[in-house]
Amino acid sequence: MSQILLVQSSSNLGSSVSRDLSEGFVRDYQAAHPGATVTRRDLVSNPVPHLGVDLLGAMFGKPEALDEAQVAALAISNTLIDEIAAASLIVMGVPMYNFSIPSALKAWIDHVVRAGRTFEYTANGPKGLVTGKKLVLFLASGGVYSDGPFKPYDFQQTYLRTIFGFIGITDVTIIRAEGLAFGGDKAAGAIAEARVQTTAITA
Repeated sequence: MSQILLVQSSSNLGSSVSRDLSEGFVRDYQAAHPGATVTRRDLVSNPVPHLGVDLLGAMFGKPEALDEAQVAALAISNTLIDEIAAASLIVMGVPMYNFSIPSALKAWIDHVVRAGRTFEYTANGPKGLVTGKKLVLFLASGGVYSDGPFKPYDFQQTYLRTIFGFIGITDVTIIRAEGLAFGGDKAAGAIAEARVQTTAITA
């Protein structure tokens, strides 16, 4: 039985393309795979704290020396990592904000990219510990960044591939909806094409 982790990061709770596409994919996937269950992690409706002194201290401190605030901070990180560990399929809705990812998603990443839990240092360098999982990223942007003059500005797709690869998740499918700020047929066509790609990978 598949366990899906759906992570949402768009601050647009009313008409988000990344939310709509990722939710649609999960619905279709469940229809095609009866018994698949979903854990939803909405980083806007239920934000996680940004990396602060308590979590930083807990990450590098001795377990027996942690204070109450550090223990509480580490518990949040452990919960988020456990959600990843339990999932066979991770689905993420990610809008582009200022050429990169939302700060709410960066906060989540800072909780889950953790030495000893999701990666380890070896004699041959860092080694990812989160393996055997599939990641589907639904990326939405106002402009076009997959190709053309603004491709060098894309710190959304490049960062996500790098950081998830670092912890061992290398089976990554990316579905983009680009040029949404152009509106009209351009935006509608981008969304329609993303939905076609979504249908193709549902099975």
